[in-house]
Parts: sequence; structure tokens; C-alpha cells
Amino acid sequence: MTKQPQFFDQSSSLNLPGLAGKVCVITGGAGIIGQALCRGLVANQIRTAILDINPESASRLAQKLESETGVRCIGVEADVLSRDSLEQAKKIIETKLGQVDFLINGAGGNSPKATTHHESYSRDQAGDLADIKIERGTFFDLDQAGFRFVFDLNFMGTLLPSQVFGEEMARRGNGSIINISSMNSFRPLTKIPAYSAAKASINNFTQWLSVHLAPVGVRVNAIAPGFFLTDQNRFLLTDKENGEPTLRGKKIINNTPMGRYGEPENLQGAVLFLLSDLSSFITGVILPIDGGYSAYGGV
Repeated sequence: MTKQPQFFDQSSSLNLPGLAGKVCVITGGAGIIGQALCRGLVANQIRTAILDINPESASRLAQKLESETGVRCIGVEADVLSRDSLEQAKKIIETKLGQVDFLINGAGGNSPKATTHHESYSRDQAGDLADIKIERGTFFDLDQAGFRFVFDLNFMGTLLPSQVFGEEMARRGNGSIINISSMNSFRPLTKIPAYSAAKASINNFTQWLSVHLAPVGVRVNAIAPGFFLTDQNRFLLTDKENGEPTLRGKKIINNTPMGRYGEPENLQGAVLFLLSDLSSFITGVILPIDGGYSAYGGV
């Protein structure tokens, strides 16, 4: 049995250089993973702007974290698919917190509308080809709007905030951007082609932008989480009736050497390290945080 790690609470700090007093914007900050990252940020004295399309959730979380830690934290409404919305959020953040030093592109997710019903395509070989009935829910009848929404939410929802908040970093000559990739960017998972394609695009974009901004001192990296239970994937990994792992969930656990799903708090250390001065010569990296999934060949 793998020993469970100790996580941050509001009194914990890694004391990494270059974090205390800085300002970080995190998109999708009110989500399950975003909340864990926010707790790690404020625990290390980083003033935090929680951007979310749900302003009530963002403000509620910000108020809770600030009251518990004394570290300035604000919730701001923003749509990562709207540059105008992001520009408005930027004005609010600069007024209330000051210049932005860090950006975490945490907004993203999947949707059943961009998911195939089966892991692979098959057909009934018993009849003539002309009589074969193709079952709905295959790649060939994926909803175009659903596919585009998932791709845009993950990829464009990373590109646009990087433009809005990265420009001032580039002009100032310092800053750090962290994108959220995924293990299926390296090894595409069945059923979720839009999400897989978007995360693979984030890897390429992370490396491209890291080269583009390196001469002016802005670092761009990404983390690639393995399997974490979130609101977006719970319908695929757990039975909605009894909460037990689905067949797909069991396959994931069996192929993760550490034998469990990740906890959102498992992402804190890597993110804080990549933001800190300890990683000042690291850029263009996509760091797996996956319990060994990417190292395992299945036998």
C-alpha cells in the first residue's frame, strides 16, 4: 500500500525563494484542482487572483483563504474564451493586487458531448456490409459543437490568458506561466479525442511560447497530471449509482504503479517549484505528475 503524502494546510510553507509577496492569476481557480493550487499559493504568501466563470464560487473561496491566512486573495469573474472578459479582469486585478508576476492556466475540462460511447469502433461481421447498422456514439457522429467547445476551452482558454497576462510580464522582463496539460497529451486515451487533441496542442504551445519569451526572461512550463478525480471526468471513472470504479477506472488504477488516483494537493509542490526562483533555468518543460503511469509498460 502506497503511503499517503502530507499536504499543505494554511499554516504550511515550502519557503521557496521568489514566491512571497508575488501576485498570481489562476484561471479556473474555483474548480477542484484550482482550489488545491490556490491553497498552496496562499500558504506560500502569494497574493492570488482566482479567475472563474462562476464569480460566486471564486469570491467565496477567496474570502475563505484570505480570512484563514491573512494573504490577500480576490475572486474575479472571467471567461477564458473572451479576450474582452480577460482584459476587464486584468484591470480589476492590477487595481486590487498590483502587477501580475505569475499565471496558472487552470481552466479546462471535458464534456460527454465530446466523448465516444465505446473505446473502439466495431461492426457486426455477420451480415453484408450494406446491412451493417452503425451504433450511435462513435467517432463518426461526435457532436461538432461539443468537440469544438472542449478543444477551445482547453487550448484557446490557455492561449488567450497567456496573451492578456503575459504581455506585461514580457515588457517588464520577468514572470512565469504554467499551463495544465495532461498525461493523455503523450498517450491519447480512448473515448476523449477533443480533450486529448487539445492537451497535445498545449504541450506544443508551451514549448513554442517558452522559446518565444525566453529572451525577455519569462518562463513557460506545464504540468501533465495523470489521473485525478474531477467533476469533468467522474462520469467516466465512477459508477453514478454506487460510486465504485467503472471498468475504465479499474484499468487506470491497474496501470498506475502507485495504485491510486492522484489527489489535487499532489500538484502543489511541482507548481510552486516551477514558479519559484529555484527553477530559474527551467523553461519549455512538461512535467508528468502521474504516479508512474507514463513509465509503466503494462507488464
